Amino acid sequence: MSKQKILVVDDESSARSGLAMLVSSWNFRTETAEHGENALAVIPDFEPDVVITDLFMPVMDGMTLLRRIKEDYPDLAVIMLTAQATIDTAVEAIKIGAYDYLEKPVEPARLRILLDKCLEREKTLKEVQLLKSQLKQYGSFGEMVGNSPQMLEVYRLVELVAPSTASVLITGESGTGKELVARNIHVRSKRKDGPFIAINCSAIPETLMESEIFGHEKGAFTGALERRLGCFELANGGTILLDEIAEMPIGTQSKLLRVIEERKFRRLASKTEIDVDVRVVAATNKQPLKAVEDGKLRNDLYYRLNVFSISLPPLRDRLGDIPVLTEALIGQLNAKHGNDVRGVSDKVLRLLSVHNWPGNVRELRNVLERAVIVCDTDLIEERHLPVLEQREVALSANSVAIPVGTTVAEAEKRLIYKTLEFTDNNKTRAAEILGVSLKTLHNKLNLYDAEAQN
Repeated sequence: MSKQKILVVDDESSARSGLAMLVSSWNFRTETAEHGENALAVIPDFEPDVVITDLFMPVMDGMTLLRRIKEDYPDLAVIMLTAQATIDTAVEAIKIGAYDYLEKPVEPARLRILLDKCLEREKTLKEVQLLKSQLKQYGSFGEMVGNSPQMLEVYRLVELVAPSTASVLITGESGTGKELVARNIHVRSKRKDGPFIAINCSAIPETLMESEIFGHEKGAFTGALERRLGCFELANGGTILLDEIAEMPIGTQSKLLRVIEERKFRRLASKTEIDVDVRVVAATNKQPLKAVEDGKLRNDLYYRLNVFSISLPPLRDRLGDIPVLTEALIGQLNAKHGNDVRGVSDKVLRLLSVHNWPGNVRELRNVLERAVIVCDTDLIEERHLPVLEQREVALSANSVAIPVGTTVAEAEKRLIYKTLEFTDNNKTRAAEILGVSLKTLHNKLNLYDAEAQN
């Protein structure tokens, strides 16, 4: 592997060379610059992983250099040095984007720790950038598919919560992919090598619910001919998905709450408590608070499960994902049925894009599966589709209407403002969703403000 690169910027020759020698002794590759302007000339060719810069320098000082780096290389980590430390300058440097701030003379041990942290941060950022490039290229995140703003937000939340041990409540209409999200949380967690057990609470008779979840001993009830392990025991060391949690009997919900809180349970007819280490992910197609009001979901269980919530958008609210979803689903269905369908015709894609999809992605998959099976050409044509109710779908709150005749500049402006509205004016998130730099977004907004004042 190539050595990681550190750029040292200091106007004092002895300090500059001494610091570069220290950093080189840690097996880093170093380059030096005597002031900010010189550093900006070095960065494009040297491509440093970290910049260590003095604060007070002639020609261009460290604070100006920091601002320029954050404008042109926003992910480049910068460590500021000064012999004249003040709280105000430290706070200002951190606000502008410095990774940290060290006082001269530098303590080698502290600098080494900071460098290691910076480089770990850079590794994480590169992984995130790779993920974003995959999203742009393929419109997918693991097994989830879509690059609409709504789905990008779902991916972000999955990435945030997956490494933790927090319980997660996933909400969304039937067919939106709640189990898929739960599986993605599991495979991105520290429990990924453990089991993932999914149980649909609406598909189990009330009389068998406790046995399915907690297991039972031989003779626990009529027909219990042998000991049976329940889902919690099977999921030990991994993740359990309790799908349609609001369909679970209230009595069982109270026992579930105890298991979540105490990490212990008993099989039916057993006197022995079993310790269990399971992450709980729950899902429901109902409005959770409405289920609580209706007595379908215990209030205390709801708050225990709802440590972190993820809401999945219905397909009608992300129709822009239809092309990538269709491509991905046809690929899966070809593999399942041994077919070689290349895709859908332009007319079919238009038809799919105006259907309201009450069954969501599950309905789209079913429609395409039938079409793949009956397709006798390399493209799915209209005649291969079942009858679909064709009607224009009302725009959701997160959609942008662009009438024919709108200029590209005006369409771009509408999209930017709508994305800012979607992110509650979080410009960093908006820039990520739009696929532009934060600097570009600010420039666009400044232009719009100037136009409005003229």
